Amino acid sequence: MATRQETLQKTLASSGSSTRSAVVERRGSRRCKMTQLMRIRPSDPETKYFEDLRRTVSASRSGIYFHTTELDYEVGQRLFVTMPYSADPCTIGREYLAEVVRKDALKNDMTGIGFKTLTEIAEQPSYSFHAPGQQK
Repeated sequence: MATRQETLQKTLASSGSSTRSAVVERRGSRRCKMTQLMRIRPSDPETKYFEDLRRTVSASRSGIYFHTTELDYEVGQRLFVTMPYSADPCTIGREYLAEVVRKDALKNDMTGIGFKTLTEIAEQPSYSFHAPGQQK
């Protein structure tokens, strides 16, 4: 039976060559293709502020990959990510602190961004439908 590390290693054939090179898969968990709306914004107040509403392309337990037209993402940048995101005030999403680990130039002026979640910050939003001071 193969170990977890052996399972994560992939052997790819070099294009146009008969030699084979081993490429180690760095992901710690499998990815699934799922779309979920998220709200992304920079956590550093010193950087240019933007708010990006995007759908995920793929996700794992600790990382997300998505496509964007926003040009201000940088590898190493910290982000606040709310997902799932909805404009409906009754929807409860979670906010995470994340770090950009991958930036790919894609066709049609899109950029592929991969980030890893570092920690959960809070549930967002936390609405109360009771008047102040009123018991639940």
